[in-house]
Amino acid sequence: MTVTPMLCPKMLPDIQSLRSHDFDMALSWVGMEQIDLPVEVAGRPLTAKVNAGINLLRSPEAEKGIHMSRIYLLLDELTQGEITPAVLRRLLGEFLVSHQRSSDRASVEITGELLLSRKSLTSNNFGWKAYPIRILAERGEGFAVTLRVGIPYSSTCPASAALSRNLAQQQFQRDFGSRKEGVSVEEMLAWLGEKGMPGTPHSQRSWAWVSCQLKPDVATLPFEELIDRCEAALGTAVQTVVKRSDEQAFALANGQNLMFCEDAARRLNKAMQDAPFSTAFTLRVEHQESLHAHNAVARIHWTGNHHAA
Repeated sequence: MTVTPMLCPKMLPDIQSLRSHDFDMALSWVGMEQIDLPVEVAGRPLTAKVNAGINLLRSPEAEKGIHMSRIYLLLDELTQGEITPAVLRRLLGEFLVSHQRSSDRASVEITGELLLSRKSLTSNNFGWKAYPIRILAERGEGFAVTLRVGIPYSSTCPASAALSRNLAQQQFQRDFGSRKEGVSVEEMLAWLGEKGMPGTPHSQRSWAWVSCQLKPDVATLPFEELIDRCEAALGTAVQTVVKRSDEQAFALANGQNLMFCEDAARRLNKAMQDAPFSTAFTLRVEHQESLHAHNAVARIHWTGNHHAA
């Protein structure tokens, strides 16, 4: 009887470690995308998708590829507690150590939806709102962490509001323009309740996409502070639980915060320039028009001392 010899693990072929001049070409990035991981961000659990990888240097002894299993196993560090800049710096350092002489740049990108409890405007109720987020950490000659968040809000068109007020003026003129005597308070209140809004300004759900590079001394990922700052600047964040008093307060907030996309971008720009955690940022606001079949968009890129398109 012939016995097949058992292979020792040390005898298993490692194709990725093959060296040849045929492989002497640098690759900007090699890694894995859409890895599922349970993580904790800003004190909240998150079901995340993770992209992780490194570059591959050009070398006379270049290897065929990277050892992706090493990187995958190192990602477990992200599941052991809250993700912080220090955790990300350490993780990327371990990526590079695992591929010494083959790589000098590493990155990890984490995306998901951060659920935050948000209070209603007047009724003292709370509901949950999901914010799409992204964390990008890069390490090479330096180390940088960039946060990105999507913030939904309502925008009421200033031009449409002015036209609606003009319609109210026209209706008032038709109803009372020929009157010789004055209009009583009671009569005016009745008219306002029945005919005072013959036309309504158009509003739409809008999105602010805010990316900011963190200052080197920031110890945590300030997503909640970032969201609160931007929502306060806009004044019309979309709501969760809504009673009639909340809906009326929301209508008032929209009326007091009429915004073109340019206005929203300027408000966010001012708020972000004052942010204590940010060293540079990019803004993109998108008003998903209810009047037009297209969207209105404005962008700002701020690098600390000037704006770029």
